[in-house]
Amino acid sequence: MIVPFVDLQRQHRAIWNELETAVRAVVESSQFVLGRFLETFEHHFAEYCGVRHAIGVGSGTDALFLALAAAGIGPGDEVVTVPFTFAATAEAIRRTGATVVFVDVDPHTATIDPGQLERVITSRTKAILPVHLYGHPADMDRILTIAKRHGALVIEDAAQAHGTLYKGRRTGGLGHIGCFSFYPNKNLGALGDGGMVVTNDGAVAAKVRLLRDHGRRSKYEHVMVGYNSRLDGLQAALLDVKLRHLDHWNAQRVEAAERYLVGLPGSSLGLPSSAPWATHVYHLFVVRVPDREAFQRQMEAAGVTTLVHYPLPLHLQPAFASLPYKVGDFPWAERLAREVVSLPMFPGIREEEIAGVVHAVMLAITGSPTCV
Repeated sequence: MIVPFVDLQRQHRAIWNELETAVRAVVESSQFVLGRFLETFEHHFAEYCGVRHAIGVGSGTDALFLALAAAGIGPGDEVVTVPFTFAATAEAIRRTGATVVFVDVDPHTATIDPGQLERVITSRTKAILPVHLYGHPADMDRILTIAKRHGALVIEDAAQAHGTLYKGRRTGGLGHIGCFSFYPNKNLGALGDGGMVVTNDGAVAAKVRLLRDHGRRSKYEHVMVGYNSRLDGLQAALLDVKLRHLDHWNAQRVEAAERYLVGLPGSSLGLPSSAPWATHVYHLFVVRVPDREAFQRQMEAAGVTTLVHYPLPLHLQPAFASLPYKVGDFPWAERLAREVVSLPMFPGIREEEIAGVVHAVMLAITGSPTCV
């Protein structure tokens, strides 16, 4: 059996008529840039996240950058985040001219360790940027308490956390600003690229709206130097359709994860766990193995596609070599980077495919097959 890492076609086939209707409506209206389709999706996504404002932008990376810029963060400021994340998190900080300050992750959740935050916060710290990694939220209450004590903003990187709950509240609306990616393989993915900034702060929302559209208040009135980063009408309409199915798709992910957790050998495999205050939506199902290369070779031979998220922490990436960090500075981030493997996970994954993955894992880890 061949088991793909992700199969977007299954998701799209199930709602094809809805997607086709949305495309036809956009084409017939010619509202391709900004316009009512974007406004409608922004309204619905704000409601979904439990916030007052949602601003569609060109990508998740732009969402992070524009959120930081709208918050007034720039040269001379410091932003604290984690080295165990996709490069866009730190890339957006650097793009503002601010300094990236790393702190290690919690080994159980792979999210920022609040216990280490205060040792890196200085008078120049303007924001903390936690990442809700793999679909599991960071410990936001502790982060917000520390941020308030030091007068810092909290900007959530929720690129992998559409629908994730922290103590019953959806991510994105927990901090001062939340940032989402709609890259196609996300829990809520576009048929292209896109992103969203969400907030309850009207001034921040107004500034993001200006920044995303050349800094203009009207067609030829530019009140600041801005950028061109607009979520287009076609993607907004498609995402609005898919938003209606998001909770159902997340439930399918959770069901698949539960079957993995029942079938996989926890004693010889590092399985993902959820904190008691978290509702994991399993953007990725990530296990840990000591000999990753051998494990992936065996999985590939069995017809199962696996990936690694992420093989090299940011403080050891050439792009961030100018930062004052070295091997050993963030031991958990470095260990996770050596051991993590992502197994197939997507809405619509079949029971027999999950069983095939479990069978392949058991052979790779213990040499003995089993099934769910």
